[in-house]
Amino acid sequence: MTHPLPSSCERAILEQFLKAEAMALWAVRAAQAQDVPSGVLQFLRRHEEEEAQHLKQFEMLLGMNSHGKTALPRMPSQWRVLAVHLYGYETVGLEFARLLVGLRPDLSSILKDEEVHVGFFEHEVRTILIQGGPVADGARQAAQAWRRRLPPTVNRYLHDESFAPYRDELQGHILGVIDERFFAVGLSARHEGQSEKSEG
Repeated sequence: MTHPLPSSCERAILEQFLKAEAMALWAVRAAQAQDVPSGVLQFLRRHEEEEAQHLKQFEMLLGMNSHGKTALPRMPSQWRVLAVHLYGYETVGLEFARLLVGLRPDLSSILKDEEVHVGFFEHEVRTILIQGGPVADGARQAAQAWRRRLPPTVNRYLHDESFAPYRDELQGHILGVIDERFFAVGLSARHEGQSEKSEG
């Protein structure tokens, strides 16, 4: 996205971020129940506190509550797969945070937190890939499967009518950023978008 969204999109971005923060909070809580490295567990606990604070902040801004889950979502049990999922979703969150701050510069602390989260999980993914062999192969396979499921997820976040004039550009930008990051970190041998075009 080469330019900020207009103010008419502000309410929709805030509402989608409220949903995203609620999902992130549930995912981080569920991830703590898995077998993760001790350093990761400590980070997830801090992450949970930050997401809870963000959630309250957006609830106050919008004057509405997020709907709590009665059960935590299922998360992959293998750390190499879980790390890829967390890295992917944090990267999506970072791109929406950039859109948010373009409309609401006063919320720049959200963007800084998202950058920290992405950086942490990127480091963890690189650590997994350095091991090579089946562990690294499993992480790459998980990344390919996650990426194939991503377009409908992004579309759901962009369903609001205020996004209609920008939807295609936004989706292309977000998917492109994910492809660049996955390629740069070593999760994909080539960009998914390029492979889809060449095979289509």
